[in-house]
Amino acid sequence: MEKDKEFRVKIPDEYFQIVKFKQEELPGIAVVNKNLADFEPKEVFSWHCSVMLNCKELIKNGMPSKAEVKLLDEFGDYLDDKIKGLDKEKPNGLFLARITWNETRELIWRIYDPEITNEFLNALIERNEYPREFDYRIDNDEEWKLAEWHLKKRE
Repeated sequence: MEKDKEFRVKIPDEYFQIVKFKQEELPGIAVVNKNLADFEPKEVFSWHCSVMLNCKELIKNGMPSKAEVKLLDEFGDYLDDKIKGLDKEKPNGLFLARITWNETRELIWRIYDPEITNEFLNALIERNEYPREFDYRIDNDEEWKLAEWHLKKRE
């Protein structure tokens, strides 16, 4: 993305769709911000940030227990707040999806400035300030190819 280019960006309200799926014989559930499907200009949030948490307290089929879900949701809300940043009118991240499957919880954002998000997540790891071990990656994805599964039309 050209940094000297200017865009008028209207941040859409979050609108969530629940998507149930089965992969490798295991059930999964995704909560997807469907209002990002038509978001433009996509190049403003050209980075794809995926945070993968390892669940500990499990019930059947690799799904988290109620207590685990509460812990994961609270940590996810904390990450969401920090990744979006202080100015919610001009956030650094747009929440895309939360996916729970096979002993994991993945949280995904579309990011404006990856350095801010990378510094924040690295600092969390260095300070051991997290309830569950996690890994993350931030990939340049101007075409939003990494978001296609999440945003495809479903009935």
